[in-house]
Amino acid sequence: MASHATGDGGIPARDAAERGLKRIMTLGGAYGTRNYTVKDLRDQKGKRVLVETLPFSTEEAAAAEQAGIDTMKVRFDPSNPDPAIAIRRAAPNTFMAFSVPLLAAASENEAVRVAYDAMALGADAIMCQWSPRFISAATEAGVPIQGHAGLVPRKSTWTGGLRAVGKTLDEALWVYREIKALEEAGAYAVEVEVIPEGLLAEISRRTTLLTSSIGGGSGGDIQFLFAEDILGNNPPPYPRHAKQYRNLYQLKEKMQAERVAGFRAFIDDVQKGGFPGPEQLVSAPEGLIDGFLETLEAD
Repeated sequence: MASHATGDGGIPARDAAERGLKRIMTLGGAYGTRNYTVKDLRDQKGKRVLVETLPFSTEEAAAAEQAGIDTMKVRFDPSNPDPAIAIRRAAPNTFMAFSVPLLAAASENEAVRVAYDAMALGADAIMCQWSPRFISAATEAGVPIQGHAGLVPRKSTWTGGLRAVGKTLDEALWVYREIKALEEAGAYAVEVEVIPEGLLAEISRRTTLLTSSIGGGSGGDIQFLFAEDILGNNPPPYPRHAKQYRNLYQLKEKMQAERVAGFRAFIDDVQKGGFPGPEQLVSAPEGLIDGFLETLEAD
């Protein structure tokens, strides 16, 4: 029974309560502590805007949890689950949806299997681009699902490429109907990508789903940005909807310049006879070399 007292992060139940964490059991049967449950998140709809990110490393995940991020998504590859597992462990107390590949499931049964596999590894929910039929199968099996609407990059051939969606009446109605279909399929949330702000605001009022906005303005229930955009991991150009709050790319460039300078200094020092110096040398005890040479000559 001792295992019931602590969560994935090893937090005693009393400490967890003091920190506002909920004791939970995952669908996979593991005890843990989380900042939110699905019910908690749904209860926030219309009351306050949540913040969400997708980290690409354990360092980013741990930093996001320490900073107080509400929810995270993490990319999950069923053929190589180790990176997702590591990120889950790095942020053990934050609600986390595993983002599963579109092509990972080709049937309702496969959708349930992939979803179960992710949940068994510690996911609190699944984010997917699956059809309502696949989502319905997974939600019927008890898996919380976040769908995807608006600009869905992997399906962008249907909406004219990587561009904003919903700027015509027909497209706006199509986005709304897609979201309502996800709602009817049993999803609890939907990532809505690159649609007009006013459209997202109106849709959010007309769905029970939590709407996670990435490029959809402030009309949603959640503001979502990739960690690499928040931290400025990459050089320009940046997506229009992104904002950089730090410039880690510039720091990485400076670090790389320092690496090059360090190697150049080493090469130069060796060539000029400065390395190794006395402080890097092991001195031979008195008489060792003479004895060594005499022994060689005798042989």
